[in-house]
Amino acid sequence: MIFKSYQVEQNLESLDKNLILFYGENLGLQNEFKKIIRNKNNESEIILLNQEEVIKDKETFFSEIFNISLFQKEKVIFINDATDKILAILKEIETKIDNRKIFLFSELLDKKSKLRIHFEKSSNHAIVPCYIDNDITLKKIILERLKGFQGLSQQNINLIINNCNLSRLKLYNELDKIFLYFDKKIINTEKLENLLNLKINDDFNELRDEALKGNKNKTNQLISDTIMDNEKNILYLNIINQRLTKLSQICELNNEKNNIEKVVNDIKPPVFWKEKPTFIIQAKKWNKDKINSVLNKTYNLEINLKSNSSINQKILIKKLIVDICEIANAS
Repeated sequence: MIFKSYQVEQNLESLDKNLILFYGENLGLQNEFKKIIRNKNNESEIILLNQEEVIKDKETFFSEIFNISLFQKEKVIFINDATDKILAILKEIETKIDNRKIFLFSELLDKKSKLRIHFEKSSNHAIVPCYIDNDITLKKIILERLKGFQGLSQQNINLIINNCNLSRLKLYNELDKIFLYFDKKIINTEKLENLLNLKINDDFNELRDEALKGNKNKTNQLISDTIMDNEKNILYLNIINQRLTKLSQICELNNEKNNIEKVVNDIKPPVFWKEKPTFIIQAKKWNKDKINSVLNKTYNLEINLKSNSSINQKILIKKLIVDICEIANAS
């Protein structure tokens, strides 16, 4: 049975199941759920496992579940890195656990995943997709965490959001830095830009933007000139996805208003003023079908990068950029 993440955030008790699976690329949200579960079960014993431990020694796992003592605390079990491999073991116990809560956490599970399908179809289990955040959810977190701060203008909020590339984990790290640095709770834009190291990703942002404009000459030049860090390949994909998500929102609104300039000027959360001309040029090149085709490419590439460390990742990222430029110019 599928549960919406925002509903579970508001009321954990709505997950009235013994087997519960959280999955998706929003690891920051998954970490939040772990904290909520811990707080709700602060008198219970939390047992931390990963899938490989369960598979290698399932008898010990079964013992943790079924051996009950009057003198023991209640047990709550976390299983990390869950994949289809653990499904057979779960099927052995799913009808036998009445007084144990087992929470499984997984990253990407595609629509064909047997584990995902099993949890979605079963009325006795709960599955909670943890999709990537958007500008609206991140802004809400910023306003909650920085309540009482002066200088929290829309411009400064945008600077923080744009620097996080839709990663809640990174947002929390940045907010911790802001708390420590602006100890008088007065945020200065110039100091905020320096604190967030906003210049670090400027080169790749420019490469992404020229590709989305369909500017072949500039894109080819920047592909040669841009120094890319292998440690940041997933970040680069997030940077692309963030812009595509915003363009998708603009395209959808433009279908109603048929005035891209007005849509870009009026959209909420607003586009940073320096980026408006770029957004307008890009939005004129893209539609929902083209955007979805690239989002599928980035999704599949991310799975490939995470599952195969031996491939030349930088070449694949650069090929994606070339593909984006070609799709931008396609009729």
